[in-house]
Amino acid sequence: MNNYNRRQCNHGYKEQSHVHEVQGSVQIAEPEEEPHNHRFATVSGEAIPVGADHYHEVKFKTDFYEDHFHRFCGKTSGAIPVGDRHVHFLESVTTENDGHFHKFRVATLIEDPIGEEC
Repeated sequence: MNNYNRRQCNHGYKEQSHVHEVQGSVQIAEPEEEPHNHRFATVSGEAIPVGADHYHEVKFKTDFYEDHFHRFCGKTSGAIPVGDRHVHFLESVTTENDGHFHKFRVATLIEDPIGEEC
């Protein structure tokens, strides 16, 4: 099978710290004019240590609605324990587009959900 879009993916990284899946929906904007929201899904950046804790950078573009979308670039909270794993919280707003922005709140999914050790 030919894959003409395949590119070399060796970036020289020797180790990778953990990442988290992030997915959700933004809150409804323009409730009186044209109420709508958007969805997003991404994978966070690798863990960035801060003292004994860490956070992750998150970037995404939402899906389209009526020929527009929104972007977000920011960072999560520190780790929030969940059993023997953890999640992160993120509350912010998207970029403005089509004369409006959207608020959102999301928790990441658990890191390495089927791994044996954390």
